[in-house]
Amino acid sequence: MTAIAHPVAAPAGGSVQAVVFALASETFALPVATVREILEYRPASRVPEGPDWLLGLLDVRGMAVPLIDLHVRLGFAAAPPSLSSCILVTEVRDADGRSATLGLVVDRVMDVVSFDGAEIGRPPEIGVRWQVDYLAGVVRRDTGFVLLLDLARLSFPDVTPP
Repeated sequence: MTAIAHPVAAPAGGSVQAVVFALASETFALPVATVREILEYRPASRVPEGPDWLLGLLDVRGMAVPLIDLHVRLGFAAAPPSLSSCILVTEVRDADGRSATLGLVVDRVMDVVSFDGAEIGRPPEIGVRWQVDYLAGVVRRDTGFVLLLDLARLSFPDVTPP
């Protein structure tokens, strides 16, 4: 098993900039540092016998990028793309130096915000309908919660929590 450092830990007294997006009825976020670009949704070339959450490969500037259906990957029901669906092209590296570039299909990008490090709480251990292993933290807002995804654990299944 590979260990990683806490992926959204803010420097002492610092903040974390994040891309906030909608997925089903939930609000998620990824650190800005992991998002290379945001693209309009477009279908991918299917990969035979790939897992159900792998939509296929997408050509991004001459590079084959796996396109992930986050609905299915996180345990939500599959949903067809809408006019507001887009692709977050992300890049992640684990502590062993492995890296991955992934396209993540999301329902819509909502904002780029800064979260104060003190706002980020630990993910709950019970009573949730998503894979808690893929969460790096939770931020409480007036309108509900923003769930911070741990892209390394989502990308590298053998990564263990810190």
